[in-house]
Amino acid sequence: MYSPLEIARNYVDIGEHKTHLSIFKMLLLGFFAGVFIGFAGIASTTASSTIAIPSVAKLVGACVFPAGIAMVIMAGSELFTGNCLIIISVLEKRVTPGKMLKNWLFVYIGNFIGAAFVAAMVVYGHTPDLFQGNLAEAIVNAGKARTDLMVMDSFIRGILCNVLVCIAIWMSFAAVRISGKLMVSFWPVMLFVLCGFEHCVADMYFGVAALLASVEYGIAAEGLTWANFLIKSLLPVTLGNIIGGAGIVGVGYWLVYLHHTPYTQATVEEEQLEIDIAEKY
Repeated sequence: MYSPLEIARNYVDIGEHKTHLSIFKMLLLGFFAGVFIGFAGIASTTASSTIAIPSVAKLVGACVFPAGIAMVIMAGSELFTGNCLIIISVLEKRVTPGKMLKNWLFVYIGNFIGAAFVAAMVVYGHTPDLFQGNLAEAIVNAGKARTDLMVMDSFIRGILCNVLVCIAIWMSFAAVRISGKLMVSFWPVMLFVLCGFEHCVADMYFGVAALLASVEYGIAAEGLTWANFLIKSLLPVTLGNIIGGAGIVGVGYWLVYLHHTPYTQATVEEEQLEIDIAEKY
């Protein structure tokens, strides 16, 4: 496995590469990530929609949702929340703030298109007909629950969510094998879903799916409007995700591992020796 110092150094190059992608590739790779998260959204709702005990339903959905992040990590795509770590490359002066913001913008747009695409296909393919229409109600309720949140609650939950998502991405870089990447990334993602934290790309799917399903199935949902979804819910969650991912994890780990930290082969060998000893005993 790679040490935290090696992960930090490796991510400087990764972040730089991400900002060198063409706009077309940012949009297309962002689209795929949005699709993967959208699939995870409908799967988690389907798995939990007929379970009567709320806590058990939440746990089941939380255990299914990490499949979306697994696809993002292993299939090659660009996820806005994970790309908040590009701040590390900026702090190392390998990427300009403008290039980072450009990446965030076009990846975010691609994520929205991908998540909305899955939402539309799910609703108009009448997947919500499952379980005598109970799935349709669950989809609408999932979106309404997000628009019912207070703005500050959405913002704070966004912060907490992306701390865990970026830690999942960070941990996946520690593993060398695919099995290790999938195993270590599962737990932080499962935790954020179980705790009810808010992920802006997941909310793109949940919000659009709820809005479309409420019309297609004639399910009344007070407060579930496009304005509430985009402004009251998605915007504060997005800002919270940036604070959690870039501000806490990105800046925090840069301060710990890269700021005024000489990077030599001896340093790496010392860290690797500590890891080997810990694994042995």
